[in-house]
Amino acid sequence: MTKGAGGVETAGKFHAEKQKHRKKWKRPVFWTLGITIFLMVAAVIFVNVFTLRSLPETEGEISLQGLTGQVEVLRDENGVPHIEAESLDDLFRAQGYVQAQDRMFQMELARRQASGRLSEVVGEASLEQDRYFRTLGLRRAAEKSLAVYPEETMELLQAFADGVNAYMESEPLSPEFAMMAIDPEPWTPLDSLTIGKYMAFDLGGHWERQAFNYYILDNFPEEEAYELFPAYPEGAPTVLADAEGLDVEESLAHAVIPHEFNGSNNWVVSGSRTASGSPMLADDPHLGMATPSIWYQMDLRAGDYQVSGVIFAGIPGIILGHNKSAAWGVTNVGPDVQQLYMEKRNPDNPEEFLYEGRWEQADVIEETIEVKDGSDVQMDVLETRHGPVISEFSEGAEGDTVLSLRWTALDATTELDAILEINQADDWKSFEKGLEKFLAPAQNFVFAGKDGTIAYKANGRIPIYDNPEDALLPLRGWKAEDEWQGYIPFDELPTVINPEEGYVATANNKVVSDDYPYHISHNWAQPYRYTRIAEMLENHEAVTLADMQDMQMDVKNLQAEEFLPYLLEHTEAEGDLEKQALLMLEEWNLEDDRNLPQPLLFHLWMAGIENELYESFIPKSIQSLFRGSAQTTDELLRMDRDGGDSLWMEKAGGSSKVITTAFETTVRELAEEYGEDPSTWEWGEYHAVEFTHPLSSIGFLDRFLNPGDPYPVSGSRVTVRAAGFNENGLVNHGASWRFVIDMAESQKGYHVVGPGQSGHFRSAWYHDQLEDWVEGDYHVTSLDEQEGGVLTLTP
Repeated sequence: MTKGAGGVETAGKFHAEKQKHRKKWKRPVFWTLGITIFLMVAAVIFVNVFTLRSLPETEGEISLQGLTGQVEVLRDENGVPHIEAESLDDLFRAQGYVQAQDRMFQMELARRQASGRLSEVVGEASLEQDRYFRTLGLRRAAEKSLAVYPEETMELLQAFADGVNAYMESEPLSPEFAMMAIDPEPWTPLDSLTIGKYMAFDLGGHWERQAFNYYILDNFPEEEAYELFPAYPEGAPTVLADAEGLDVEESLAHAVIPHEFNGSNNWVVSGSRTASGSPMLADDPHLGMATPSIWYQMDLRAGDYQVSGVIFAGIPGIILGHNKSAAWGVTNVGPDVQQLYMEKRNPDNPEEFLYEGRWEQADVIEETIEVKDGSDVQMDVLETRHGPVISEFSEGAEGDTVLSLRWTALDATTELDAILEINQADDWKSFEKGLEKFLAPAQNFVFAGKDGTIAYKANGRIPIYDNPEDALLPLRGWKAEDEWQGYIPFDELPTVINPEEGYVATANNKVVSDDYPYHISHNWAQPYRYTRIAEMLENHEAVTLADMQDMQMDVKNLQAEEFLPYLLEHTEAEGDLEKQALLMLEEWNLEDDRNLPQPLLFHLWMAGIENELYESFIPKSIQSLFRGSAQTTDELLRMDRDGGDSLWMEKAGGSSKVITTAFETTVRELAEEYGEDPSTWEWGEYHAVEFTHPLSSIGFLDRFLNPGDPYPVSGSRVTVRAAGFNENGLVNHGASWRFVIDMAESQKGYHVVGPGQSGHFRSAWYHDQLEDWVEGDYHVTSLDEQEGGVLTLTP
């Protein structure tokens, strides 16, 4: 009993000691876990406070150094700032401040990219890109332009820069600056003009196609090469026999090439064809689609200067939009404003090049690229009389022949002066006068006046070629006879005023007839968008604003209308899956609707046909220079359809083999990805938009900087609702801004800016227009009174 009792007592003591030990063991674990949770919560609170503190102040009062009077900034429900000042100097100072509030990080990256200075904050990953932009010399071209601006324009540019700097000096910068450890330098007028030059670069020219033409002419039989030219060159030189030693594939392997589908739609309709009896205008420029938007919408007022529309972040004024008397929009003309020149190098002095029998000294520009976490890179840029030597980015270009680039945008140009004038135009005459200063890039301007005038002008500095075929290939840099012969006189540029048809439309299509006395371009966009716009306008006798918006969202595929019967006729696929897919295509309404399977089949089929025709014969690095390959492929298909003999079609095995193989491959790959029942496939499952942020590829940042899952989207590259996509189906190019206006109510514009106004991911205006962009919903912005929070800027 005692023993037993003693045993129980002993066991009780053991249990008590064990519990005491457990409490001792649990206490530090509990505290460690508690501290961890506390630190995590504190980190979340810190990050939350840190990111919120850099949100711009949009209400209240802020002192802004340099102002001479009070400025009011009202932000409406869509985040559009309406800035009202007493003087232009105060207005542009405030515009710089407000742009920086919403888009400072975008502005910082833009000036770095255009100047070739990304490596300072990114590292070696962007070194080749920086080398290219240092070679191209956009910032050097901006310096030339800066020198020709009048004093009053320089004062406004400086006021804008002062406003940007006032923001950077007084307000917390957005989190991206801390993420990339960027301490931004003060903003300068040169930065604004450099960004302007970058936009000219983005809209580009055709030097890549000249390089491609040279390559195929040098590597394929003459007739095969000419078949891929955008225009068949009667009697053009085959190869520049006395310009040997140039390897196009190697020399241009790392060149930065703008997006091929940088185009746009615009049209203007006379009051004789509208329900209101006044002109209506529509514009939707097609550029890259990302977060933040390439466009920033604003409303600016100072005395008689009152204008509303969009501008590129980092630049003053309004480039596209309207005032109470006029509205305007643009598309890219796409003229031959870039010309490659073969340059013969002096074997005894690599800095000299031949011209008319004598060696000329090139300009040598010493460039130093700072590289984050790496050594500085020294490079010498050579500029001949024609422009920078771009082959091999001037490094290692040791052959006897190199390529230089002559380009109108590398000259001094005065676009900002043009913008300031057209912003204040009250009729076509004053608007056209302003256009005389808009030199690069060349743009198709459409105009609608409150007085009833509609007009069009293909505007800009466009070179004169003695022989239009010269623009197809690089020219001899050593021959004076191969120089441009000046520029098309301003008064002789293509112009239309109040046409009998009652409308003017452009969609990067050919804008001149064959009897026009000057050469514009060999490289026009496929005609489908323009044809569809004209077709819709012809079918409307009393156009309304709703009609204009519907037209911008139209997804009828005229490429499919033209080619689908021919493709179906030449398809010999026999499998059950293929037959089901063919039957669906026969029943298609020819709309690129996101819910339909047929657009998915058709577009990937067309891409497959291109692969069958070229992939086995043309290196991938050279295919990147094959600008306009889709237009060329269309021409080869037309040639075959209409009974002609296409050498490239025969080379690839004949039309039936090419078309059938491409179709079978497309169906097989789609079945693997989306299942064995083609009726369940959807265009939008592949073709979707995300508006990605440039930093979203870093770690988990996509969760914060991107909107979430991509949105299925209708349209394609060939529909009026333009939606270009990459090889993964992600829509990365299209109408990042849409705009329509009825001049009967000229104070009101109807807009959508995808994905939103703000570049700050914590802002309510960061992605608030994304669904509007996808669904085609517009917001109204008025030059009259608006409602919203008001920020007062005081001296």
